[in-house]
Amino acid sequence: MAHSSARSSAPKQPVAIIGAGIGGIATAVRLALAGHRVTVFEAQESFGGKMHQLELPGGYRFDGGPSLFTLPHLVDELFQLAGRNPQDYFRYQRLDPITQYFFPDGTHLTAWADEERFAAEVEQKLNVPAPAVREFLGRSRRAYEATADTFLQKSLHKAKTYLSPDVLKALSALPTLGLTSTMHQRHQEAFPREPRLVQLFDRFATYNGSDPYQAPATLSLIPHLEHGLGAFYPEGGIYAIAESLVKLASELGVQFRYQEPVVEILTAGPRVTGVRTTQDVYDMSLVVSNMDVVPTYRRLLPGRPAPERTLRQPRSSSALIFYWGIGRRFSELGVHNIFFSDDYKREFDAIFQQKTIADDPTVYINITSGHSPADAPPGHENWFVMVNVPHDQGQDWPTLVQRTRQAVLSRLSYALGTNIEPLIRAEHVWDPPGIELRTSSFGGALYGSSSNNTLAAFLRHPNFSRQIDGLYFCGGSVHPGGGIPLCLLSARIVSDLIATGK
Repeated sequence: MAHSSARSSAPKQPVAIIGAGIGGIATAVRLALAGHRVTVFEAQESFGGKMHQLELPGGYRFDGGPSLFTLPHLVDELFQLAGRNPQDYFRYQRLDPITQYFFPDGTHLTAWADEERFAAEVEQKLNVPAPAVREFLGRSRRAYEATADTFLQKSLHKAKTYLSPDVLKALSALPTLGLTSTMHQRHQEAFPREPRLVQLFDRFATYNGSDPYQAPATLSLIPHLEHGLGAFYPEGGIYAIAESLVKLASELGVQFRYQEPVVEILTAGPRVTGVRTTQDVYDMSLVVSNMDVVPTYRRLLPGRPAPERTLRQPRSSSALIFYWGIGRRFSELGVHNIFFSDDYKREFDAIFQQKTIADDPTVYINITSGHSPADAPPGHENWFVMVNVPHDQGQDWPTLVQRTRQAVLSRLSYALGTNIEPLIRAEHVWDPPGIELRTSSFGGALYGSSSNNTLAAFLRHPNFSRQIDGLYFCGGSVHPGGGIPLCLLSARIVSDLIATGK
């Protein structure tokens, strides 16, 4: 990685960034270091986008959106580029164990950070030989190492990408990547006699809002992010990532203008000329949209041709989140907890085929109060309870929310042997329409388009406009995809494109 850590002394073009999500903040840092005058326009009252925080009465704090943190070096890199010590701004620790898994038959499996220990746990609890687990994780690692440099860290929409040595490495790995089979098929082949382990690895499709029964087996590289490279917990929660980067950006001269949404990207012929907000007009030589690509075109570029094929790609799943202040502690629960449904295929068919929520959904609980005691009163816990759901297409969400709430309470009460509902001391609900309202994510889809076909990576919107010079895109709805690491990589790609004038 050739990235300069010195700030450029020559002033460069003024840049407008639309949206203070993690991708927009990281892009602001990089462009400020390159000498640009950067202004970030944010419609909400503060930064973070999906990575905001929520406080409920009684002393409960929650990370609003993302809860899993991998590839922390991508955050450290931004401080290092600025000549700062990352630990002066931001600290984290590796999680061990990573996740607690609870199956409908009562099996409880712990995912340890150490692969040997995890393989031994699987052998003991599920009777799958440890060498088979290690072989699967090794295959996941090899797929990641063969493809990440090309498919995640460079623009897939520039010819020069395909002239690099990394591409040859990726092409040589194609026969092993499973382009013609699905994630589920790959996992079924690896563990033909243990459906619970298949289900465990199938769930990694949800990391980019996809369906393991449709998504290509290539995505079986995702487990390596967690089991090979590690999952981490930031001091202060996920929100601390955005908070620390905003502090850095402000020190570098980035201006943040909150509650000032951009209403139009201004152009003259083939070039960007600025932005119009609810308060003023700003002349800008470069504009980077961290807003979902669909509303960027539909709302901010009236009269300009839009890449309709890209905008009409099937959307990823969304989430239904219950933020619950819980009036006791559960020693069997960790930071990340999964309570699996009895019929995973039916659950994903409900999301992606019927566009509804299954009667028996898998439930994820994130609890940060064990690591950050200030997040809940003594003896209490802050439960971020999430169910994967379809994006908004006009469903009857009030009815779905109430029905799903009861299903979730039933599942958790049975699994934990305790009636959960009387323990709820505070509650807030975030559904797909609410996600769209706060974050402008089209339909509340968390990851833009889904990855439910082999060419999905190539069909995502590029990090630049083909029609308008000076217009760029970062964040979860464009290449390389959603989630904290990929949004940070989109910022790197955009800054490199701008630096080379491409």
